[in-house]
Amino acid sequence: MKETMSQQFSSASPGCCPPGSHSDAVLAEAPSSKDNRDMEKDGVLTAEMVSGFVSNLGRCGTGLQHFYHQLSLPSQNLQDISVLCNYVHLQKLELPHNKIKDLSCVSHMPYLVILDASHNEISSFFGFQQPKNLKEVNFSHNHMTKMKDLSAYSSLSNLDLSYNSFREISGLEQCCKLAHLSLAHNKISRISGLDRLPLTHLCLRGNQLERIEGLENLKSLQVLDLSLNRITSLSGLQNLHILGSINLEKNLINEIQECKHIHDLFLLRDLNLLGNPIQEQPDYRLAVVFLLQHLTVLDQDKVTAEEKVSAVNKYDPPLDVVAARDHMTHLVYQLMQPQVLYDSTLPSADSPYPMLVLTGPEGCGKRELAHRLCQELSEYFAYGTCHTTRGPHVEEESGVDYHFVSEEDFQNMIHMGKFIQTMQYRGHRYGLTRDALEDVAREGLACCVHMELEGVFSLKNSHFEPRYILLIPTQMEKFMGHLKNCGLYTAAQIDIVMSRIELYASTNRQRLGFFDNVIPCDDWEEAYRTLRQVVKEYLLLEEQEDREDNTGSPDNTATGHEPDEKLPSPPLSRSGSGSLTSHSATALDPSDPSYRIYFTKIQAELSPQKSPAELASIRRREQLVREAIVGKSPGVYSQLFKSSAPTAPSSLQNPDAHFSEDSSSLDGSRASSALTVPSSAGALSGSAEPLDRSVLGHTLETLKDQTPEPTTRPGADQQALAVSPSSDGRPGSNVKPILPPIPTGRKTPASPSPAPSPRPQTQQSVREEV
Repeated sequence: MKETMSQQFSSASPGCCPPGSHSDAVLAEAPSSKDNRDMEKDGVLTAEMVSGFVSNLGRCGTGLQHFYHQLSLPSQNLQDISVLCNYVHLQKLELPHNKIKDLSCVSHMPYLVILDASHNEISSFFGFQQPKNLKEVNFSHNHMTKMKDLSAYSSLSNLDLSYNSFREISGLEQCCKLAHLSLAHNKISRISGLDRLPLTHLCLRGNQLERIEGLENLKSLQVLDLSLNRITSLSGLQNLHILGSINLEKNLINEIQECKHIHDLFLLRDLNLLGNPIQEQPDYRLAVVFLLQHLTVLDQDKVTAEEKVSAVNKYDPPLDVVAARDHMTHLVYQLMQPQVLYDSTLPSADSPYPMLVLTGPEGCGKRELAHRLCQELSEYFAYGTCHTTRGPHVEEESGVDYHFVSEEDFQNMIHMGKFIQTMQYRGHRYGLTRDALEDVAREGLACCVHMELEGVFSLKNSHFEPRYILLIPTQMEKFMGHLKNCGLYTAAQIDIVMSRIELYASTNRQRLGFFDNVIPCDDWEEAYRTLRQVVKEYLLLEEQEDREDNTGSPDNTATGHEPDEKLPSPPLSRSGSGSLTSHSATALDPSDPSYRIYFTKIQAELSPQKSPAELASIRRREQLVREAIVGKSPGVYSQLFKSSAPTAPSSLQNPDAHFSEDSSSLDGSRASSALTVPSSAGALSGSAEPLDRSVLGHTLETLKDQTPEPTTRPGADQQALAVSPSSDGRPGSNVKPILPPIPTGRKTPASPSPAPSPRPQTQQSVREEV
């Protein structure tokens, strides 16, 4: 076949087949091995050698001739390649790993597209006339020292100048198609001369750079390699918005906060910081993942979803996570303390302690509205004073607005299990203590508090079920003017407060039912009127007032009931005359149909929807409470009443004797019991009205088969039954479905109606001692 083709091309005229054509290659068969060794020794390229290394046979533009378009001569120890001047049709020339110093022959190759002259001894930068179609040039590993103007090389798209001796970048300004540029391992100390180039890949590895500069206008840059330099900051990359990969291995970056400069590069997926001092920082990887949450590869390792979640939970956890952690902390420390029975946990087995929480952005007036509400509705609410580590503002009074404490004292209170909920806002800690709540519950009142959104999330993890009212401004300019006029906030703090308005609004939109009511607070007077009306609806005061207007008397005599057989009072309310509603044995019986109807309505108003699992859990806990109270099973509740068992029978006949004897028995039992009994115990033991013996006998017969024989003093269970003739709830639980037991002997608001007969003074002393 070769002979036939040789004959065919040899018959053609010499001008038809210029050097580098197929006929030249065929006629010039491979030389003998001896001649080849001689040529390699001399380093001179000959036509015979060329004929053995050409490839990619193709036609010329007219289609009448055939030419070889590629020549590859790697590692041939070549020094002189002047013979290539005759090969004008070459499109790809590869001469790596030789000893070439002169490339002037390229000037005779107008169709050349790819030139690889790496690993040679070339010192002249583009020492040839430009081929008009030259696109890719590799001059790496040569001896070049200075760049020259390449504006004539308008088609150049890929230029590799690595491992030379360049000290600056120049002459590339007019290379309007240059996309890949590598200047790795040179002596460049400053980035310049790259303005507005369409570069997508830039490699400056192994130079002497100390800072990142001159890249602001490289809007198309996608891959940047700055490894093995002396860079200390990432400043200068913030405007490269389509940058996807950054290699900063073995530099001098030592601060994690430097990553903020590339925080807004949302297309950045690969970052390499290996070998930098920054890696010695604690939790370095999580910190970087948190700052650059769009990363998929960090330090050549894949960033997992678990790492991203852990990073967010560590450095900026959602409000739910913070609240859950705080709740677990408080719960653990509370369990480490001596266990106590609280007034706020003993309103009834079915109803939570009543609380009202006002929340909203700082400066919305929630504190002022809370104080005003508690002053006007003092028969129902008292203000719950929180603790804080910040200093008092103007006109704030310690113990009234807040308890101002130090950070150390606040932490000590956490470790003592004092707090129900805590939160951190603007660098200060805030918290609501159990004692603050108990001070209100001990008075038989509902607690009104105010807090930021973080506190609401924390309180929602507790067993309390408050009413949450959101106060939110709707006129932003007016609200900002109010913040400026009050003189408490800097411009930066005002910006923070204003930004949090959207946080409250988005929480209300995204979490349906998170707040029980939303009230605009642009006008505080109007906001208070709305708040007062909402609270009266919660308290069912409107319904009570309508009922009193219809009956004509607050004691319901028009309904046919005797005065001492009143229906249970509405939640958080008193009788129409303002005095406390008296409670009889009939009122304590939850089997009364009127009580059940009213109590069902209260539960529908105050209780949120619960899942079947939650309802089952509540029923189990209620059953345990009832069993403990009536003596079916020993526990803290039953121990509470057994301490004064011997005086129970006589107390039914003589209330005075009951309280006097009960005082001594409680003093004796407290010394030997590990259970700490708060004042609610006194309220429970002292709230037993003298009962008819027939009622007590009927109750005892009813429970005779259900209650096992007591193993301790027999009077203990009888006293418990005397306190609570019904086994359906805790003592006092049916008096007020919402409020905790109200201790007698306490000051109550003046009332025009006859007040109940005063209790003996001994009852109050017993409660104080307990």
